[in-house]
Amino acid sequence: MPSLAAPGCLTYHPYTDPNDPSHMVLVEEWTTAEAFDEHFTTPHFFHVRDVLDQILAEPMIIKRLVSA
Repeated sequence: MPSLAAPGCLTYHPYTDPNDPSHMVLVEEWTTAEAFDEHFTTPHFFHVRDVLDQILAEPMIIKRLVSA
């Protein structure tokens, strides 16, 4: 997985909703907000985004979460 090899990526976990297999969530953990932002400028992210835009029934939603 290219994201795991990216500088600052600590974890990358895909999850599928057992009650709705068409619903998937990716949880990624990054060392810094800057590393996370840089991720969105990489060629592999652009490729995945373009593929997902063609196959998803709904647009991809990205939410940034922080520790409380």
